[in-house]
Amino acid sequence: MSFLQPMILAALPLVALPIIIHLINQRRYQTIRWAAMMFLLAANRMSRGYARIRQWLIMAMRMAAIAGLVVAISRPMAGGWLGLAGGGKADTTIILVDRSPSMQQADVGGGGSKLSTGLTQLARTLATLGSNRWVLIDSVDGHPRELESIDELPRAPATGPSSAPADIAGMLQSARDYIKDNKVGRTEIWICSDDRANDWSPDGGRWPALRDAFGQLPQGVRFHLLSYAQPARGNLSVRVTEARRRKTGDTAELLLSLRLTRQDGGEGRQSIPVAFEIEGSRSVVDVDLAGPFAELKDHRIPLEKGKERGWGRVSIPADSNLADNDFWFTFEPPVERRAVIVTEEPTTARPIELAASISPDPNIPCAAEVLAPDQIAGVDWERVALLVWQAPLPDEASAGTIQAFLRRGGSAIFLPPRSPDANAFLGVRWTSWREPTGDAPIEGWRADEDLLANTQSGASLPVGRLQVRRACEFSGGKTTALATLKGGSPLMARVENPGGAVYFCGTTPAPGDSSFASGGIVLYVMVQRAMIAGSSALGTTRQLSAGETTHDDPARWQRIAGGDEAVSTEYASHRGVYDSGGKLLAVNRPAAEESASVLADGRVDSLFRGLDFSRVDGRAGGTGSLIQEVWRMFLVAMIVALVAEAGLCLPRIARPSAPSNHAGAASFAGATS
Repeated sequence: MSFLQPMILAALPLVALPIIIHLINQRRYQTIRWAAMMFLLAANRMSRGYARIRQWLIMAMRMAAIAGLVVAISRPMAGGWLGLAGGGKADTTIILVDRSPSMQQADVGGGGSKLSTGLTQLARTLATLGSNRWVLIDSVDGHPRELESIDELPRAPATGPSSAPADIAGMLQSARDYIKDNKVGRTEIWICSDDRANDWSPDGGRWPALRDAFGQLPQGVRFHLLSYAQPARGNLSVRVTEARRRKTGDTAELLLSLRLTRQDGGEGRQSIPVAFEIEGSRSVVDVDLAGPFAELKDHRIPLEKGKERGWGRVSIPADSNLADNDFWFTFEPPVERRAVIVTEEPTTARPIELAASISPDPNIPCAAEVLAPDQIAGVDWERVALLVWQAPLPDEASAGTIQAFLRRGGSAIFLPPRSPDANAFLGVRWTSWREPTGDAPIEGWRADEDLLANTQSGASLPVGRLQVRRACEFSGGKTTALATLKGGSPLMARVENPGGAVYFCGTTPAPGDSSFASGGIVLYVMVQRAMIAGSSALGTTRQLSAGETTHDDPARWQRIAGGDEAVSTEYASHRGVYDSGGKLLAVNRPAAEESASVLADGRVDSLFRGLDFSRVDGRAGGTGSLIQEVWRMFLVAMIVALVAEAGLCLPRIARPSAPSNHAGAASFAGATS
């Protein structure tokens, strides 16, 4: 039981008032032994047990009435938030709203989405609890903004659906900074989320630091999670994996490859009508789905003569989540994928040069160039998709050039030099080489995303068969391990960077360092995937993941299709097609949103270990309130107690006396007179 006015419960000792009054009344009279009265008491002794029980019941009803009144005035609540308002009204209430695509899942029986349901229930709940200040942090902007009233929450533009993922840890960091900078008092932090693993990143290194930071705050901070973790069983999503224009004689055609994903619980064979729209022209193809995945490879769509570039959309019928039922794409003639390899050892770079030069598609040209570190000034970076750097990390002048290339969207892979120095790039630096005892296998790697992910058919890369003979350790920066050696030391990691992808790999393809060259499949796939990612920024079209940082201002984009619910400043976080200075941009949800992985309750609880944390599970479309005041029930209980007390106080109905009894009474009266 929780109370909105818990301080009033201090009056509960008033329940003892009937006992105190009874004891005081007992002391008002003196006991005088009188023979006649003693005789009457002895005659009434047979009914004394019932009278005593009645007196105790009267006392209990009076105490219950007082207790019911006190509890009712303290405004008790019932609901899932145990101890919700145990500390009284908060000075500041911070609301963290997850706007990711998975939050747009709706209840199969109708009703609102997880996001709209959560906003409505939060607004009702927080209006009941009250606060001196309301602060909103949404997953798109990530910065605190104050609300005039909690009633604004469901209608605010910053709480609408988006196509970008959430960063719960980053939002909590913003909340912590706001608390510290504004020196607020007792604070409540409310999180509305569906507990997707890609939004929470529970294995990231930020959570221990966050727990320590919140634990050190002098004011009290309480955390509440409104969780909508129920999966969208059988929900379908579609993703375009490749869109390329190919010339066929005097005409051209578009080759589209796509992937259908069915979330857990979907069984049986389905025939899914997939609609293809190319700037208004529409066609439909049925795709058979028998398992969790189905792929359509190189579906041909004729293009008009002279159509060099354009945009389109692939869509499937509506289901429980409309946010993953379509995918926007752009196309143009293939752009050359060009790699620049900067090395201090040309022989070591030879396997990388071969991997970058051999195109997986004969219609897409690939090229590679090997340079020394002092030759990068003459590189035309506007035509480069991938930089491979196997030399001491760049100095300040070279680092500025490379960072500009990365901001444009290029990719970079850094390999260790023979002699590491003190230079660092994006906070990461090489430390020292070490030689494992014998050939060390790669013990673990990320097979769900990035350079070492499984193929589109689901087959894994032979990463576990690679052997590492020498590895150079690296430290610093914000990194995510993609591959680790036996013992847990990282071999490859992605560095957090607002732009193109940056990777550090702790070994080289040299025979004395690893078997990357002899087992060339992994090396080839790594290089080609990095080139594909970097080439997406070349040409006049580009595929973007929602929320991805770009070098231009999204507020200057012009909307061509989709993104109807977005304001211009949030175009980069809403799916659709946009024009940016003559370049066509297709924005879609990230690939990680295809995963239905939800954190277990215990895993979420562990992230807040040592903090004041509570949670309640909601359901999309739910209309019930999170909390409900039940003071009326205690008032009714008080009235019932008073009525019962009044009934018990009524005198007993006298029964007619027998004649013998009257005679006895008369003789008794004469004797006493």
